[in-house]
Amino acid sequence: MAATIEIKYYNSFWLKRIESITREIPSNFDNVPRVYNGNVSEDWYIEEARIRGGYNNTSVDFGVKAYAVEETQAGEVRPNALIYSGIYNSKTGINNTNQFPVGSEITKAADPAYGSIQKLYSEDSNLIIFQEDKVSRALIDKDAIYSAEGGGTVTSSNLVIGVIQPYGGKYGISTEPESFAIYGYRKYFSDRKRNAVLRLSMDGIEEISRYGMSDFFRDSLSGLPFNGKIVGGYDLHTKKYDLSILNNGQFSNSQDYSTLSFDESVKGWTSFYSYAPDFIGSLKNKFYSFKNGKIYQHYSEEQNNRGIFYGSSTPASVEFIFNPKVSAVKNFKTINYEGNSGWIVNSIITNEDIGNTINKYVEPISQTTLEQNLFSSQFLRKEDKYFANITNATPASAGAIVFGNSMTGVKGFFAKITMTLGPSESTEQKELFAVSTEYVESSY
Repeated sequence: MAATIEIKYYNSFWLKRIESITREIPSNFDNVPRVYNGNVSEDWYIEEARIRGGYNNTSVDFGVKAYAVEETQAGEVRPNALIYSGIYNSKTGINNTNQFPVGSEITKAADPAYGSIQKLYSEDSNLIIFQEDKVSRALIDKDAIYSAEGGGTVTSSNLVIGVIQPYGGKYGISTEPESFAIYGYRKYFSDRKRNAVLRLSMDGIEEISRYGMSDFFRDSLSGLPFNGKIVGGYDLHTKKYDLSILNNGQFSNSQDYSTLSFDESVKGWTSFYSYAPDFIGSLKNKFYSFKNGKIYQHYSEEQNNRGIFYGSSTPASVEFIFNPKVSAVKNFKTINYEGNSGWIVNSIITNEDIGNTINKYVEPISQTTLEQNLFSSQFLRKEDKYFANITNATPASAGAIVFGNSMTGVKGFFAKITMTLGPSESTEQKELFAVSTEYVESSY
């Protein structure tokens, strides 16, 4: 029960009175000197205030408080700070995770100028801290001592979280911790504020979005609405980092999302995908994605199950550009590919910037024309390679297209080709190894 203590000093003594303890007064205590007020006893006790009662000796203190009363009961939100509890050891049965001893140094704060902490990742004996505008690492169970010359030495310490050391470059994870993925010593994440996709490895932070995709990520991330999100995961099956940029929660058409992958072997973004996941990740060499509360396994071994995402079938499509000798006008005569049968050319687009018109494109050949006059019936197989002449009967402006019964080819500085699988092969496993063209230089 609570007690009120009144203390008076007489030289080296304390005179102490406890006046708030209520109790029954026993009848056999009549000879004990007490002052009674009703049934409340007000007892005075004399205690020695100094050790051994000597003059000017060390004085004892009042003792520790059992609790402290807060003047305000409002909570304090510190988004840039860390706090840790007691230890947990499953082998010995120790579980002190509900203990936060205020007498110990159990808090550590990162620089508030870099925003809130969004992600923590424990790696070996370090803790990686991802803030909105900065990535840092904190030493665990050790600290760093710096000399006057600026050099540092790591030494053992009783601190749980030691010095917080920032990585070079002002990059963070913004507010998308879902974009974080790890494989080996490489950590991947996005920074929406800086229109960048980043990789943290042993040599620091590198902006991997600059590998041929700077414009794409600049436009996609800067135009991402407030309710959009960025989801990332590592595909252990293909050894690639997959990233999905989701504009909103409704994926009614291809403009609502962009899902693509980064390949370390070529240091580039190699593919776009036709699915928009809520979350993605790998487990035991299997790649999974989550959609509307359901889990889906990719690269399934089931037959006739390719190109189907979340119950919808999407035929595989490959888009590439022929652009040899950039400054020369060319006449692209053939298309050749190596791979399985069943691939068709969906469209051929060239520029018409030949003497008069800029940024105007020849209309793509219709699917019916392609199937009747071009590739479905005229792809020939020779030495395990498929090839076809480009014949175009579509009317076009003079000089842009060479056409006729005895002439083949599409003229332009470059040609953008789109190849897809035929409808009957869209759910089967088909591979496309290489695509080439035969061309001749042309004049105006």
